[in-house]
Amino acid sequence: MRFGVLGPVRAWNGAGQAVDLKGPRHREVLARLIVARGRVVPVSRLVYDLWDDPPDGAVVAVRTFVAALRRAVEPDRAPRQPARLLVTEGPGYALRVPRDSVDAWRFEDAVAAASAEPPARALNRLDEALAGWRGPAYADFEDASWARAERSRLEELRLSAVERRAEARLELGHAADAVPDLDAHVAEHPWREEAWRLLALALYRDGRQGDALAVLRRARGLLVERLGVEPGPRLRRLETDILRQSGDLPADAVGRVWADATAAYDQTVAENARGRLESTVGLLRILALTGGQGLAAAQQQRVAAVAAAEQLGDPELTARVIGMYDVPGSWTRSDHPERAARVVAAAERTLTALAPGPDDAARARLLATIAMESRGTRGDRGPRAAAEAERIARRLGDPALLAFALNGVFMQTFQRAGLAPERDRIGAELVGLAARHGLATFEILGHLIRMQARGALADFAAADEHAAAADRLAAQQERPLVDVITRWYRALRHVATGAPLDDAEAAYRDAAARLEGAGMPGLERGLLPLALLCLRVWRDVPADVDDDTDWGPYAPWARPLVLLARDRPGDAAAALHRIPEPPRDLLFEAKWCLTGRAAVAVGDTALIRRAGTVLAPAARELAGAGSGVLTAGPVARYLEQFRRASHGGVP
Repeated sequence: MRFGVLGPVRAWNGAGQAVDLKGPRHREVLARLIVARGRVVPVSRLVYDLWDDPPDGAVVAVRTFVAALRRAVEPDRAPRQPARLLVTEGPGYALRVPRDSVDAWRFEDAVAAASAEPPARALNRLDEALAGWRGPAYADFEDASWARAERSRLEELRLSAVERRAEARLELGHAADAVPDLDAHVAEHPWREEAWRLLALALYRDGRQGDALAVLRRARGLLVERLGVEPGPRLRRLETDILRQSGDLPADAVGRVWADATAAYDQTVAENARGRLESTVGLLRILALTGGQGLAAAQQQRVAAVAAAEQLGDPELTARVIGMYDVPGSWTRSDHPERAARVVAAAERTLTALAPGPDDAARARLLATIAMESRGTRGDRGPRAAAEAERIARRLGDPALLAFALNGVFMQTFQRAGLAPERDRIGAELVGLAARHGLATFEILGHLIRMQARGALADFAAADEHAAAADRLAAQQERPLVDVITRWYRALRHVATGAPLDDAEAAYRDAAARLEGAGMPGLERGLLPLALLCLRVWRDVPADVDDDTDWGPYAPWARPLVLLARDRPGDAAAALHRIPEPPRDLLFEAKWCLTGRAAVAVGDTALIRRAGTVLAPAARELAGAGSGVLTAGPVARYLEQFRRASHGGVP
């Protein structure tokens, strides 16, 4: 059974025949379950999604729709046999189908795969993926509030795919072929600067310099006159390069160089040559720095590359394959913990297998990798690996190795609360080291670490300078993920400097919108609800949230406060007893502040005193601000509340 939402909602059986989905309400139930991506949608939520003013008998109607849909999508299911696709679970229903059964999911996977493929394969894949669109996503339900975010997300992905397809054509030297599609694209979506840039570049590479400059002038006119904003740096730089006959190589040269070089590599280097693995990791490292789908693809393929290296039984090759991926990181929760654990295990095996010798650099890179990929985990292996990697790097005098090792040290600098000054010192050394030796990605990292640390210390003047420096370097190096991080910092700064509650919440929501598609699930999931909760707790506003809020990994620390907001102190106290020890990461202090605040509300004196003891070293910091994304306010304020509560005073 296949389902289509890239256009009107449809279904087809295994023979490709259309399935009768009955009426519009039946199709809406199916579409709503597809949007949920396999998660259970409670019947009560379906009722309110289908009707603005639910009629009597709405619940019975929903169950009737579901029963009819089951007959349509599982016609061969025997009576009283459990459903396999549209299942009942808990308070509602879920659609459990493979990813390739839904056209929108296939489209997402195709676009993600294309980002990691050479231009010719990417072009074919994107052509096929874009051909699957039959109209606007969820076209039957244009006004449905439940579909709005998903429709917008898919449309943005489609527009990005159109632009990526044009890039592939340019890389292959097919500039003339790219022009018609891009011309139509900018006509329909005139506010997309990247589309204007690609159109101008395609015209220039097709030998139409005058037309290219005219396009750039049109883009500038629209942006300035209609929106009141100047074109971005990439658009301005292209105009300067065209006028100077510099910058991008003359018509089609970039695409030809890439195509010729990759073709020569494929023809010259045997498919099973071990050097291919090292070349692959070099490309993956660059791909990871692009963010979005590039980062997601790089993380996935990195694990495959490590596994392939281990299969060859050459520890020195495996050490190089693992250690070459020195992608900087400033967030202490792993995007994919299971992948990280596999890399750590491989690095440990390789350390054991390496023969004793003078090449300590390989060992240091393995140790730094262990420190990086052990972020947020318990135990002393990560800190020990980081310290040893740093010692080796300093002894060898290798700047790039030391920068990688210092990143590992930073990731393990969360043994207790109040270590923002230590992280600031690491960031300062990274900035100086990287600037002296041309290590731009680590210089950006150093500024981000200092932005976080100075924010934790409420030194926003210094934090602003480091955020601006990171943005400048990122623009030069084309590192889009940096903008995602600095936007969160600016939202945090807005909150911490006294913005009204509505404005503060809006700032967090705007920052969260930039996370979608950034390729960092370890940062994205649950972060916005947590930021809003910390804000409300700081401002002494009840934590009034929706039942279906996805707290992600932060649920244990949010639940007691949510229960208290619903006047359920007994349940809140029980939830507090089940709360785990917060991970030693950038949100360590914030989670303890939330825990202590809930403990005060239910009168858990032992937990209040524990929270005070843990947080005391951070008395001069803003709780959570060291993350660069959120804050629960001054730690000192919570310590005073804990002191009063533990002595029987009013909190």
